Amino acid sequence: MSRLFVLLWTVSAISLAATGHKDVDFQRQVRPILSDKCFLCHGPDKGTRMANLRLDIQEGAFAARKNGTPVVPGKPDESLLIKRIYSDDPGFRMPPVFSHRTLTQDEKDTLRRWIQEGATWKQHWAFVAPVKPALPEVKRTAWPRNEIDRFILAKIEANGLAPAPEADRHTLIRRVTLDLTGLPPTPAEVDAFVKDRSPAAYEKVVDRLLASPHYGEHRAHYWLDAARYADTNGLHFDNYREMWPYRDWVIQAFNKNMPFDRFTIEQLAGDLLPNATLDQKTASGFQRCSETTDEGGVILSEVEANMAKDRADTTGTVWMGLTVGCATCHDHKFDPILQREYYSLTSFFRNTTQPTMDLNIQDTPPAIHVPPTADRSRWEQLNAQRADLARKLATERNQALQHIDAWLEGVRAKALAYAPGSQAIALQISDGVSVARDGNLERVTVPPEAEVADSPLAESRALRFKNGGKVTLPAVPAIDSNKAFTISAWIFIPNTKEDGTVISQYETAGEHKRRGWAVKIDKGNLGIYDNAPTVYFNGADGSGISGRPIPEYKFKPDSWYHLVVAYDGSGLTGGINMYVNGAPVAVIGRPEDAPRLTAGVGSNAPITLGNDGKEYFEGGGIADLRILNTMAGPEDVELLYLASRISAGAKKSREQLSDTERDALAAFYTSTSNSATASLIRQIRETDQALYEIRSRSATTLVMQERTDTEPTAHVLYRGQYDQMREEVHPNTLSALPPMTQAMPRNRLGLAMWIVDASNPLTARVTVNRFWQEIFGTGIVKTAEDFGSQGEPPSHPELLDWLAVDFRDSGWDVKRVFKMMVMSATYRQSGATTPEKTNLDPQNRLLAHSPRFRMDAEMVRDYALAASGLLRPEVGGPSVKPYQPSRIWETVAMEQSNTRFYKQDSGDNLYRRSLYTFWKRAAPPASMDILNAPSRETCIVRRERTNSPLQALVTMNDVQFVEAARVLAQNAMKSDQRVNRELDFMSERLLARSLDAKEENVLTQSYKDFLAYYSSAPQDASKLLEVGARPADPNLAQPEFAALTMVANEMLNLDETLVK
Repeated sequence: MSRLFVLLWTVSAISLAATGHKDVDFQRQVRPILSDKCFLCHGPDKGTRMANLRLDIQEGAFAARKNGTPVVPGKPDESLLIKRIYSDDPGFRMPPVFSHRTLTQDEKDTLRRWIQEGATWKQHWAFVAPVKPALPEVKRTAWPRNEIDRFILAKIEANGLAPAPEADRHTLIRRVTLDLTGLPPTPAEVDAFVKDRSPAAYEKVVDRLLASPHYGEHRAHYWLDAARYADTNGLHFDNYREMWPYRDWVIQAFNKNMPFDRFTIEQLAGDLLPNATLDQKTASGFQRCSETTDEGGVILSEVEANMAKDRADTTGTVWMGLTVGCATCHDHKFDPILQREYYSLTSFFRNTTQPTMDLNIQDTPPAIHVPPTADRSRWEQLNAQRADLARKLATERNQALQHIDAWLEGVRAKALAYAPGSQAIALQISDGVSVARDGNLERVTVPPEAEVADSPLAESRALRFKNGGKVTLPAVPAIDSNKAFTISAWIFIPNTKEDGTVISQYETAGEHKRRGWAVKIDKGNLGIYDNAPTVYFNGADGSGISGRPIPEYKFKPDSWYHLVVAYDGSGLTGGINMYVNGAPVAVIGRPEDAPRLTAGVGSNAPITLGNDGKEYFEGGGIADLRILNTMAGPEDVELLYLASRISAGAKKSREQLSDTERDALAAFYTSTSNSATASLIRQIRETDQALYEIRSRSATTLVMQERTDTEPTAHVLYRGQYDQMREEVHPNTLSALPPMTQAMPRNRLGLAMWIVDASNPLTARVTVNRFWQEIFGTGIVKTAEDFGSQGEPPSHPELLDWLAVDFRDSGWDVKRVFKMMVMSATYRQSGATTPEKTNLDPQNRLLAHSPRFRMDAEMVRDYALAASGLLRPEVGGPSVKPYQPSRIWETVAMEQSNTRFYKQDSGDNLYRRSLYTFWKRAAPPASMDILNAPSRETCIVRRERTNSPLQALVTMNDVQFVEAARVLAQNAMKSDQRVNRELDFMSERLLARSLDAKEENVLTQSYKDFLAYYSSAPQDASKLLEVGARPADPNLAQPEFAALTMVANEMLNLDETLVK
């Protein structure tokens, strides 16, 4: 960490000058000097510590040494620190020349004065538990409206200043509406407030805004920066990932005023809560928002180390306000964070089931389905119903086992068979091959390139393929992408290096396209998907999806496997289930898959085994093939697997049965020959079908899931290098903070509990500081991301502590904090300042007037849409793709990426709030990027705020803004054809007030100038009015319409419009 900060902060200097107080403040004046100029060589990091001297702790600074004591309280001339910083000898003077750090004369004198005054030492303020201080006394007792004002006014008065007068009502309602919803007030809302002269008028507005669904949207856009939320994976292909249900959860959490401690726990460990709900699992997606990759050739251990680092760093920034990542390579150089402690923190995140590679798919496991709101209660009911049926089934099976002996006697002489009523086709192989279909048995020709051979089954044989051989079966028209079906078979995995097609049904569907489906054995790339059974669906329009087990699931060559592919008819990869040897396996797709099939795969072509015309199943085999016209559930799959395995066992006496055979026979009997259990299985099957139907119209979202077979651990990485593992460490927190209690488990849930524990001095401070930053533009601690030694001290430390304790003691009530801030007299001040205030406090850290700053990128765009009437108010839903300059995605994308080409949306999706804009990390929305929105590659809790000509070009020329100006002008012309009324119409929507006479004259003249131009250049007027997808009203006179559009554009670019 190499950032430098101003060491004698303006507010402190002002306060000292104003009051004549001489005592040096250790926290605000001394520690920053030591941190910036001394800790690098004499701080927490033992790896770079010189002379075995620590100046970051009192014991080190005050301890006697051979050549003297660094700090002798009250005796600066005897203090080695003073001797060395004032020395003229470059070899003796500190800081040394090689550090490239020097002390100013003021800094030297500050250290001397501090020692002269007794060298009072205090622990770094952020690591001391906050205590609610007494409210300070003030002279202007009538001014404060709540506790915040007492702290602010006390400091204003201490510096000989006075607060600004209250803002006018037009300004006030515009400001508070923007701060609480991110949108401008409507003229009707402004008018109602201006006319309401009751004492509670303003509070009624605040309460209405806090209850608005747009409140949660506005709060969410700040949180999503911290969560590094995006719609793509970020690295390599930067493919689409489906995460928007997490974004919607954040919105609803703020709207419902979820207590912040619960908000924290559910995001860090929602999946670990007892009986975790769908919402709690969705919330755990916070740590799935990180960047991921599937790049070939990466080193898995490096990716895993980076993933854990990102999650630890993000947690440290968001809840602790600490730069914990500075301890990746060594002990933190400025704060008391040991490297060992850092890796203990990362271990909390190194025990999940998430694969190392993202597989370039939208639903990298673990992922869950999130049904539409209308289906939510039914979904939960069905899941509860299924769990209840499964419990009853287990009970019935245990009771039914007492009858198994009699059943065994009845089946001893015959083979067992299981044929679901939904069976469409079954392959029977003995000496020859036949197909059972519709109650009939059809003989199938077996060519010389295929042969009947032994199988793993006692009662049937297999087909084996050689020399490109194939066997053709009758078509099964029921198989299509919009219908559920199941394929079940025993498959022999050959020991070859080539991909092979096991079963397929394809026909030509236009040039270079094939419609149909196939089950193949893919050898994969670089051994990642070695011997992976994969099902492919190819639509007639070229769209396609696929499903295969996750890479961690390996298949051995020269082995038989029982494979079931069960598909729900949704057209989604998420609708494909796979089972191997009766057990479910996680399924993923391919990078090139479409989000959804957009055309059918149904075909009248025959089914072929062993060869699809392109790939041969050389050396492979297939046995006991069955195709069902429904999606088999786990119980059906179990029976399909068991039926083919137990026929031989059924012929043995009870004494001859092995334990495995006895268990298998018992399961088969209780599932097929006992009426009670068979009825329960039928009900489970019906419940599954209802769940599949809802799932087919559900979104997916990525979640966290803890491994149950291992404990969280990590290794200290020497210099942060993934391949330099040293000491093994286990989950633990930072020693500079209170320890975890025995009641806190050593996993993510325990970490979340520790973060929101009342003893933690950081969480409440860090959180209210960010809330303050959202409202006032700058936090009480300006460096919201760094509360450590290198961060800027709080401008109002007592206020920060008061707010933190009040927030925690209120039950972590978020809306209470925001209401308190916007109800304060501090907030209600006008933005007018004076030369005296500007000279004394140029950054307005005293808040002697209301701060003024440009709105965030999202707010600028949303403001234009709302004022023009284009904004669509719907809350939540999939991300949208509004206007964007051409080829931005294509320029940065790999050819295989499914986000290579930007396909602009149409209709209402062009006018949704910016919060819902599709966020591609490699190329964030261009206009918002220019207006300082972060890329979301990493956690950001404080946005940059810059001013550049390019930003003005966006708001003047971007299609979205020009169209907004045109629609605003159109609405104005429809309201009143008089120019002055048209101008007022626009001003009321953009400025929340009417124009004064001078402003009206300026804009009227501008209108006349534009009208003269467009009257002489009608073709330019036509071009202007064609900008954007919303049609222009053809009944309006074009020159006047174009002229007013340009005036609206000017007004959209006014400083008063863009500044909050």
